[in-house]
Amino acid sequence: MRPMAPPLRKLALTAHITASVGWLGAVLVFLALAIAGLTSPDAPTIRAVYVAMQPAAWYALLPLAGASLLTGLIQSLGTTWGLLRHYWVLFKLLINVAAIVVLLMYTRTLGYLAGVAAAPDPAPGALRSPSVLIHAVLAVVLLLLATLLAVYKPRGRLRQ
Repeated sequence: MRPMAPPLRKLALTAHITASVGWLGAVLVFLALAIAGLTSPDAPTIRAVYVAMQPAAWYALLPLAGASLLTGLIQSLGTTWGLLRHYWVLFKLLINVAAIVVLLMYTRTLGYLAGVAAAPDPAPGALRSPSVLIHAVLAVVLLLLATLLAVYKPRGRLRQ
């Protein structure tokens, strides 16, 4: 495949950086919500946190993750880096796909928690789920790792 012309390459890179930074920012907000849900003494606040998490996942996290994946694929296929030439590109792809798969599976848990939070009288402690915090922390770590790979571009090529 022929590399993209410089103006198109810069546009694609800008779209990829924007989507990826947006995804990281949305995960950081999700992390803040998880902390508030675990630490707040105020029951209405806790309920609001878990009700907000489900649409945040569907309307912010997943679209930004998908945009990051799509723009990353465009970047890799339209530049000399290639999709399967360098380890760091492949690792970024694997991180992105794995994070999206886990997020898609976790939306079921978020739906359950949102349903419990929206119920008239949720059971005490039913919403204090450390799994939300754990998933958010792991997502931040993975996205920061992908960022490090993109900035430092470690040496090493895959066999062709």
